[in-house]
Amino acid sequence: MTKLKRLLTLREVMELTTLSRATIYRKMELGTFPKPVQISKRRVAWRTSDVNAWIDAKLAGQEWEAGDE
Repeated sequence: MTKLKRLLTLREVMELTTLSRATIYRKMELGTFPKPVQISKRRVAWRTSDVNAWIDAKLAGQEWEAGDE
C-alpha cells in the first residue's frame, strides 16, 4: 500500500503553523522554513511532510534548517 502524499496551500500552511504569510516567506528566505514546490506556472504548494517536519522540530525545541529536508 502506498502512502498518500499531499500538498498544502499557503492558507493550509498558515492554519497548521499559526504563522502569517509574511512570516512564512521571511523564514523561507532565512532558510528556517521549507520552501514550496512549483506545481504550475502561477501556483506553489508545500509538501505535507516538510511542514510536519518543521512542526516536529519546533515541538522538540529545535531549529529547523533547509538542510534538514
